[in-house]
Amino acid sequence: MHDARVGLIGIGLMGSAIARRLLAAQFGVIGYDVDAHKRGALSALGGVAADSVAEVAVACSIAVLAVFDTDQVEQVVEGPSGLLGTAVRTAICMSTCDPDRIGALAKRVAARGIALLEVPVSGTSAQVARGDGVALVAGDAAAAEAASAVIEAICPRRYHIGAAGDGGRAKLVVNLVLGINRAAVAEGLAFAEALGLDRARLLDVAKGSAAYSQVMDVKGAFWSQDRFEPPMSRVDQSLKDFDLMREVARRVGQSLPFASLYAELMGDCVAHGEAAKDNAILINAIRRRRSPSMSA
Repeated sequence: MHDARVGLIGIGLMGSAIARRLLAAQFGVIGYDVDAHKRGALSALGGVAADSVAEVAVACSIAVLAVFDTDQVEQVVEGPSGLLGTAVRTAICMSTCDPDRIGALAKRVAARGIALLEVPVSGTSAQVARGDGVALVAGDAAAAEAASAVIEAICPRRYHIGAAGDGGRAKLVVNLVLGINRAAVAEGLAFAEALGLDRARLLDVAKGSAAYSQVMDVKGAFWSQDRFEPPMSRVDQSLKDFDLMREVARRVGQSLPFASLYAELMGDCVAHGEAAKDNAILINAIRRRRSPSMSA
């Protein structure tokens, strides 16, 4: 067991995967989530469930943030009963956030004695739990080096991108490519169905062809079985990321036509009650665009 415990704020899909990685590396983990069931899940894994952010913050010098969005990160760090003025000296933000706001937050809290490292992760929660996630590390290089054991335990593969904010920018680029890739495979499989071909068989064919991509391996079981839970990456999380992506692109004057279509498909899934399903369910949004049969 390592001498210091690591704090964990947010014990959802990604937070649970992070907890598993830290515990497997023999770190002590004390975590908090607003959902009591998720706190109980951490206890079942072997971690210690806290009743508040403040309880985590007084017990750890390093805190990992795996919350939903930028608003929640700012609240956890700067809000009442947040990390400022506590034992925490390094906050590792692993959420996909607004890069401009995270860069500004890092500057504000540096003056208050906290090093904010931006470490968004490329990979589903299942990939992270297996050690296949890729960390995009941004922020003060010395702070990143000091926290390297924690980051490496979570993601053995990592890249130092640059200053705080650059990690989020890189993550949005990666998510753009990944999401469009996922949509392309789903559209191909929906097309196969419309042609009367076996979807699972076509997925195997695609894996062996020049069209292969890792997303076929990661999401293939969802598409083959036409079952989209339990999720690895939820629809509502994916839509949140793409909405953020398009907003950041707007600021720099870059049109993202494929991202807009992807967000439209995610919005269709939300409208049909699929927000909590795995984002591979976007195949349903594509199926819903199928015209009625013209056959007699």
